[in-house]
Amino acid sequence: EVQLQASGGGLVQAGGSLRLSCAVSGGTVDDYSIGWFRQAPGKEREAVSCISGYDGTTYSARSVKGRFTISSDNAKNAVYLQMNSLEPDDTAVYYCAARSGITRWNIPARYDYWGQGTLVTVSS
Repeated sequence: EVQLQASGGGLVQAGGSLRLSCAVSGGTVDDYSIGWFRQAPGKEREAVSCISGYDGTTYSARSVKGRFTISSDNAKNAVYLQMNSLEPDDTAVYYCAARSGITRWNIPARYDYWGQGTLVTVSS
């Protein structure tokens, strides 16, 4: 069974950067699409970004385009989320998840495997 381990969260000031990592075991990153989601207190889980294991195509939510970049490293079997120009509204627990296929990448229910979250706090 695929297992995912998210890490890299922390406290950062607005305008700062963080890089989240998602380590994958029990499978390889090129066998799955790996997505990043986030959930702020009192809000629903929302899609942030996704990378297709099939062809490397990436997708991002409108709210993070131009600021966040998703990438994968097959050698390390990991997916990363580089977050720049962070804003207080980016504060949330961030989760990585894996699925087959890529259609409707932004729907959490489409993902089969989830890692534990990592907390990102952006102070103003």
